[in-house]
This record gives sequence, C-alpha cells and structure tokens, in this order.
Amino acid sequence: MTLAQWHELMRVNLDGLFNTCHAVVEGMTARGFGRIVNISSVNGQTGQFGQTNYSAAKAGVHGFGMALARETARKGVTVNTISPGYCDTPMVAAVPAEIRAQIVAGIPVGRLGTPVDIARAVRFLSADDAGYLTGVNLPVNGGYFMSF
Repeated sequence: MTLAQWHELMRVNLDGLFNTCHAVVEGMTARGFGRIVNISSVNGQTGQFGQTNYSAAKAGVHGFGMALARETARKGVTVNTISPGYCDTPMVAAVPAEIRAQIVAGIPVGRLGTPVDIARAVRFLSADDAGYLTGVNLPVNGGYFMSF
C-alpha cells in the first residue's frame, strides 16, 4: 500500500470517529446522559492478510472507545464498540464466490451476518437501561472469532 492509502483509510476510520464523537460528547456530558456506539470490525481483533491498514484502524476504534468510556462514564455517558464479522453487504458480495464460501464455512452459525444483526446490537447498547455497559467490545460475528 502507499502512504496515501494508509492516510486515507486512517482519515476515514479514525479522524471520522474523532470528529463524530467530538461533536456530541460535550452535550451528552452536560446533560448527564449519552450512548455512543462505535463500529469496528472482526478484523480489528484478528488482523487480516492484505489489510494491515484496515485492521489497525479498526483496532484503533475500540482503543479510542475504551479511553473515551473512561473519560465519560462518571458523567452518564457510555461508549461501546461493536465488531461485526462478515455480513451480507455489497463489500462482502464483491469477494470472489469461492473465497466467500470459505469464509462462511469458517463461521460456526453457518451464514453471513445481516445489517439487521448489527442494528439489533446497536439498539441493545443504545438503550436507556444499558448504563452499566461501557468500554465493551461486542463481537457480532456468528462465532467467527471468539475470545475470553
């Protein structure tokens, strides 16, 4: 990859994350309530061949979230991360069929995730009564990657 490719991916994934959180966190802490749910990736947990920049950025999403969770928890704001696995999206559909079949074969539930699977997790972490969950990384990946 070129340095320009590295910077562009970091700009989108990490600068975009900073800019979005920066725009809302002050108001949330002033009100004493807020829910931030950032989206990472299973590849931020596992690394992925050919995706050093993407894997590093997605790991950074959760690192950012953990630090912000510590900074805002006593002010009523929770910050959590969801790390989706492989989902039935146009990006995954662009993967060659034989590679996609290998990916699905490695997912214990036997299927790709759906955008609805991810949305349910966001709704769960965004709920008013999710106030005791902060700094969490919720993997939504069908068992593709499991950790202690």
